[in-house]
Amino acid sequence: MKRFPATIEARTPAHRDRAVDGLRALALLAVPIGHWLLGGFTLGDDGALRNASPLTAFGFFAPVSWVLQMLGVFFLVGGYASVLSYHRRKGSTGRWLRQRAARLGRPVLGVTAVWAVLLPVLAALGVPVTTLRTASTLVIQPLWFVGVYAVVTALTPYCVRAARRLGVWAAVPLLGSVAVVDLLRYGPYADAVPSWLGVLNILPGWLFAYQIGVAWGEGGIARRQARVLLAGGAALFAVLLLVFHYPASMVGVPGADRANSHPPSLLVLALAAAQSGAAILLRDRIAKLLARPALWAPVVVVNLSAMTILCWHQTAMLAAAVPGAWAGAVTGLTTAPDTLGWLLGRTAWLPVFAVLLVLIGRYAHRFESPWRSGTGAARARRTAAGLLAAGFAAFALGLG
Repeated sequence: MKRFPATIEARTPAHRDRAVDGLRALALLAVPIGHWLLGGFTLGDDGALRNASPLTAFGFFAPVSWVLQMLGVFFLVGGYASVLSYHRRKGSTGRWLRQRAARLGRPVLGVTAVWAVLLPVLAALGVPVTTLRTASTLVIQPLWFVGVYAVVTALTPYCVRAARRLGVWAAVPLLGSVAVVDLLRYGPYADAVPSWLGVLNILPGWLFAYQIGVAWGEGGIARRQARVLLAGGAALFAVLLLVFHYPASMVGVPGADRANSHPPSLLVLALAAAQSGAAILLRDRIAKLLARPALWAPVVVVNLSAMTILCWHQTAMLAAAVPGAWAGAVTGLTTAPDTLGWLLGRTAWLPVFAVLLVLIGRYAHRFESPWRSGTGAARARRTAAGLLAAGFAAFALGLG
């Protein structure tokens, strides 16, 4: 075991940006921890599991979501890494984009195809249909991110041009666009605005931090500008909360009239700006810390399993909760998330979920590997996986 960190250290190229990898690993781990800690279930009299959230009962828990909502950091380092990859590409831009899209798509196709097979098996074992719909919703919930990330990645060439011309200021129009939509959605004429208008925030909302990352990768962000990002983002965040009364939670709360993340509101961008500024300012310290092999090795493991963690962490929680429903009320697992006992119980369950994710990941990680091509059998397997994934998506979205 002691040799493992040394082996990883020996295989790490000298030019590897450890700080960026460390930030990506931190943002990745925040996704399962956030979903596991801020999501829960209720167990009905029919034995079925339904989604619930501790944020409904514990409003003071909202600041936890400020820490665990690190998608801003993920898009930041994604933009930074994409610039480096884009400049190192061999071949056309189209080929580079197809390769990036395939890396994102394979694990998504894998998890949805597997769940398409699991659904009838679980139904035959007596799992209620309501539980299966709850599980499907949770599995598909984080996958929206992959689609959005694929779109912003496709915009990398344009982001590079904007960053070379305007530097970090290229992100300002995106901020302004979200501000205008928010004003229409929540301002004095909100009743006259169609509900779908918020969809217009999806692309600029998540492209904002990515564009900052592209500017960072192009060398267009100095420490002074990073301080402005940190201070300006924090100030805007405070104003939106205290003056304009944005919802305090960075994730959706069941029953709430407004949500910040789906689609992203201006509060999400304010947090992303503050996080981006802090990340850039801490880069050298993080790199120095990760020069230690014992700390660097787990960062490498997490990054190599990025899509597996993203796609399968909800399955890990369900692997405990679905059997737990047969046992009845299990504190922190199937009981309503509205007591202090649930918080303590859920904290105790987190290591169990992590172990289950590691066990599942041993087999699911193969979906991150490139497909073998050229044979009829390989094409048939891909076609079958695509059809299964489509079937699962239809069920999860209530279309079947």
